[in-house]
Amino acid sequence: MSELAEFLTMPFEGQKPGTSGLRKRVKIFQQHNYTENFVQAIFDATSPKGATLVLGGDGRYFSQPTVQTILKIGAANGVARFIVGKDAILSTPAASNVIRKYKADGGILLTASHNPGGPDNDFGIKYNVANGGPAPESVTDKIYEMTKSITSYRVLTAPEVSLSKIGEFTYGPTKVSIIDSVADYVDLLSSIFDFPLIKSFLTSTPSFRVLFDGLHGVTGPYARAILLDTLKLPETSVQNAVPLPDFGGGHPDPNLTYAHSLVEVVERENIAFGAASDGDGDRNMIYGKGAFVTPSDSVAIIADWAEVIPYFKKGGVKGLARSMPTSEAIDHVAKKKGLEVFEVPTGWKFFGNLMDAGRLSICGEESFGTGSDHVREKDGLWAIVAWLNILAAANKETPGTGINEILQRHYRIYGRSFFSRYDYEEVDSAGAQALVDALNKHISEQSLLNTRHASSTGEFVVSATSNFTYTDPIDGSVSRNQGQIVQFTDGSRVVFRLSGTGSQGATVRMYVERYTKDETQYAKPTAEGLQGLIEVALKISKLTEFTKRSEPTVIT
Repeated sequence: MSELAEFLTMPFEGQKPGTSGLRKRVKIFQQHNYTENFVQAIFDATSPKGATLVLGGDGRYFSQPTVQTILKIGAANGVARFIVGKDAILSTPAASNVIRKYKADGGILLTASHNPGGPDNDFGIKYNVANGGPAPESVTDKIYEMTKSITSYRVLTAPEVSLSKIGEFTYGPTKVSIIDSVADYVDLLSSIFDFPLIKSFLTSTPSFRVLFDGLHGVTGPYARAILLDTLKLPETSVQNAVPLPDFGGGHPDPNLTYAHSLVEVVERENIAFGAASDGDGDRNMIYGKGAFVTPSDSVAIIADWAEVIPYFKKGGVKGLARSMPTSEAIDHVAKKKGLEVFEVPTGWKFFGNLMDAGRLSICGEESFGTGSDHVREKDGLWAIVAWLNILAAANKETPGTGINEILQRHYRIYGRSFFSRYDYEEVDSAGAQALVDALNKHISEQSLLNTRHASSTGEFVVSATSNFTYTDPIDGSVSRNQGQIVQFTDGSRVVFRLSGTGSQGATVRMYVERYTKDETQYAKPTAEGLQGLIEVALKISKLTEFTKRSEPTVIT
């Protein structure tokens, strides 16, 4: 027996979703009515009556009770059908695919992406729209406004839905479809990549070992279905592939700091191709023995080799894009191939507009996000399989080609963009804002222009400073204050941004890029290639003084 009920409530401060939804500590979401308020606000801001919504997430702590909360409130608000991943599991790119494939009206994803999970860590709720991508600011702003004036929420009082059994169920006035979390996504990638070529290469070259590290995030089951079941790799080709609510106590962020479990095994066992993904499956890292591929280089290389991927061979490449802080490596590919290239703010939704307009095929962010127009989210496993497709094609032409050979070939053709990002996590918010204010003052007064700065590797002269503003070529919307840029006469640049992906404090990111066509430098370690520029960036910004941090939390 089920019936509808309404409960009085009061607003909570600070329920403002960003590009990646609302992210807070679990204990905040567990406050009485906190989660209910935000979920009701989503339905108040959208049109739930008669809608079909996709529901799932990365399996982190507090996901299952929140799924039940969303089902109860959604049913009471007139949602006609929920499509739910079995056990509440759906990677972010898989959810985007399900929204698009089944023509759903949107989706609610339970994830805090690459942030740690568990009762003392992070949780998140994110709303995606009908194109499968993150909600635009017009929607998230409306959700936020609803959170500020909410007085009640509606629920269906009924027994909980079993999330572990695939099938169709009736839940009051609502239909609930529990689906296989993996099958649709594997079908999608099978239609994009040359799986027979990849399988032939891997089975005929047993010395070319593959290792995928799921970091106990959502992608483990997806990787097993692709690498083991489809490509017939041995069981030893995956590790940490069981999703856990606390990600095994680790930090599910695929970079050199947090994916050390991958790096250590790859180096110790001389593995040719290593890869990792994050908590919700939208990020990736490519790492072979002695060969780390920066995300900026990765997306440029995928764009350069696109013709060996059936999806692009058939449909062509419409355009390329990168987030503003990402290195300009992909720009050089676009220029050589005569393709349109876009520089957008950080946030995958900006790529989605271009994709929907038919002007973008391949894009990436330096924050280990890479993807294409097959879905409207970045896609970690897509990038990993793209690399396997490229390596299989390269070895068909030149046996023995590995990650390093692909990298060096790319540098010989396009030059090398040395690139690194320094993350200063959970710094004092006031100090972080003071840093930004000081940079903005330099920009408005142009006080850094033509100043000279000595370093251990030579002198750098400032040629321009700016605060990045983006006008969307599709809808004309304007996004301001997207990052402070300091450019130098040799073409180098440094970017500073406050990031909104953490759950508390502030994260300051510093991006450093130097381009060269000097072949004698192509094999240099990144830190050596950027040493002088980093010294200058820290001096100009007074970052250490403002943040009280002498070392970054993470270097990538």
